[in-house]
Amino acid sequence: MSLDSITENIDEAVSGFFEPIAGWLGDIVFYSVSIGGADVPLIVTWLVLAGLIFTSWFGLVQVRKFRLAVDVVRGKYDDKDSAGEVNHFQALTAAVSGTVGLGNIAGVAVAVSIGGAGATFWMILCGLLGMATKFVEVTLGVKYREVHADGTVSGGPMHYLPKGLAERFGKNGKTLGKVLAVLASIMILFFGLFGGNLFQVNQSYAQVVSVTGGEDGVMGSSGGALFFGILIAALVGIVLLGGIRSIAQVTSRLIPAMAGIYIAACLVVILVNVTAVPAAIGTIIEGAFNPEGVAGGILGALIIGFQRAAFSNEAGIGSAPIAHSAVKTKHPASEGLVALLEPFIDTVIICTMTALTIVIANPASWGEARDAESIGGVTITSDAFETVLPWFPYVLTVAVLLFAVSTVLTWGYYGLKSWTYLFGRSRTSETIYKALYTLFAVAGSLLTLQTLIDLADAVLFSLAVINIIGLYLLAPVVKRELNSFLDYVRARKAGGSTGTGGDTDDEMTKATV
Repeated sequence: MSLDSITENIDEAVSGFFEPIAGWLGDIVFYSVSIGGADVPLIVTWLVLAGLIFTSWFGLVQVRKFRLAVDVVRGKYDDKDSAGEVNHFQALTAAVSGTVGLGNIAGVAVAVSIGGAGATFWMILCGLLGMATKFVEVTLGVKYREVHADGTVSGGPMHYLPKGLAERFGKNGKTLGKVLAVLASIMILFFGLFGGNLFQVNQSYAQVVSVTGGEDGVMGSSGGALFFGILIAALVGIVLLGGIRSIAQVTSRLIPAMAGIYIAACLVVILVNVTAVPAAIGTIIEGAFNPEGVAGGILGALIIGFQRAAFSNEAGIGSAPIAHSAVKTKHPASEGLVALLEPFIDTVIICTMTALTIVIANPASWGEARDAESIGGVTITSDAFETVLPWFPYVLTVAVLLFAVSTVLTWGYYGLKSWTYLFGRSRTSETIYKALYTLFAVAGSLLTLQTLIDLADAVLFSLAVINIIGLYLLAPVVKRELNSFLDYVRARKAGGSTGTGGDTDDEMTKATV
């Protein structure tokens, strides 16, 4: 029996077993109600509402403290004697690598295909709101992290939910927190294996096949798929063995490189069509408030924009605090401020650049997708670049590979922390997980397992319900931590220890929110 037939049989068997489960859970998690002719997924409303509430609760922290966040990333308030494994910049790039991926390339094309150019405006707004949610969950992640005897750190919802709820609500809070922590660990682990690993490898392999001659090309055979899977698995396995320090060292170089390549390509298209920029911006704004051909009108464009942004930056999901918790700091809110830059980079910058490129280039495939009411995809993005850069599919392939590898690495770490919470931190336990995770990377190039990927999406966004309830209950803790850090910043400035007291505004030094 050939390898192709074996993998086909596995796909069919897995799909047949899990399809009813995936369908049932997906119907619940992504349940939509029709409002004004537009289908409104309640999970998206839940995520956006959290962004609105935390933005109000913390007084536009993502705007007022943006410059302070940048200063923290630059190392201005670093304390090398603090517990932790990585610096602020490395923690940020490790977390960003888990969110910046194919959603920024294909997902944006989906948004502007279904919701029109105006979806871009709402995508940006959702990204700005998500910054406040990220600030809250990451502050809690660092506040309640566990520093082990060997200096390594574990954090995330599986730690701050039980510890934080026990601290605020006593015995009952502790019991509830432990139950939620186990559920959170299972959800993150499941998504890590299928969404953060298998899906990323599968899609990057598909892009490699498309630029190497398709199914008849050198990589189109089952042998080529196996070679690709083993190569990615080897790279991921080597880095994963080094833990978050190794992952952070890779992502701190990989993230700026891949973002630079992608943004540079966007800028080339935009600059070549610079005279069309004002009209494109006008189309985006007009489409946000007066969309044509979009189901549900303004609400339809808004929902599509919010949905793609929420799915892209994962604010409120609870995954990013795992990476950020490893930071070297004595002030949890310092990393919370760093984390609010994550949705800004992922959604406000990279997603917007993709959307603007598509709107300016206006490739034929975008118009066809709109007319046919199809969801579009990476082909639209590729075609937009190809109008100026005929060789862009090869650049896109590099970008997809970099995005995929970085995402696989970060979700490998997230999964490891969930695994060790459930099964212990012994060397044997960790080795079993790392072997399992690398095998899933190999499988990613051979199997589609779309049903399991759909199930993983539903499982991950189920976590958002649990996580955000916890964030609401623990928000007063975050407010105290922010005040504490702002007091520290004020003291540092008053003492002149930063040496740059004049390059930040007075607002940053006030211990108020």
